[in-house]
Amino acid sequence: MKSNSAGIRQAIRAVVARIPRGCVCTYGTVARLAGYPRHARLVGRCLDDTLPWQRVVNHQGRISPRGLDGNDDLQRFLLEAEGVVFGEKGRIDLARYGWDGSP
Repeated sequence: MKSNSAGIRQAIRAVVARIPRGCVCTYGTVARLAGYPRHARLVGRCLDDTLPWQRVVNHQGRISPRGLDGNDDLQRFLLEAEGVVFGEKGRIDLARYGWDGSP
């Protein structure tokens, strides 16, 4: 990654920190709002427990599978506790719960 990677990460983290409770944002939207629209894959690598990481989902409104670490179930649990409703096929209605960066 280029020398400005710390700045990109900081911008991404700042956007994720602003996602309101009960809302979700896609990886691509986070990257775009941070000013780096082609860095959606980097968004996932910037998330940690100091941020509301559970509020970031894929472009289909689904939780991105992470393997056997159990975070998929935890993410759904945390989102449901915030009032986010999942459809029958595990999809979140982005028109209803999606955040676009507006206050």
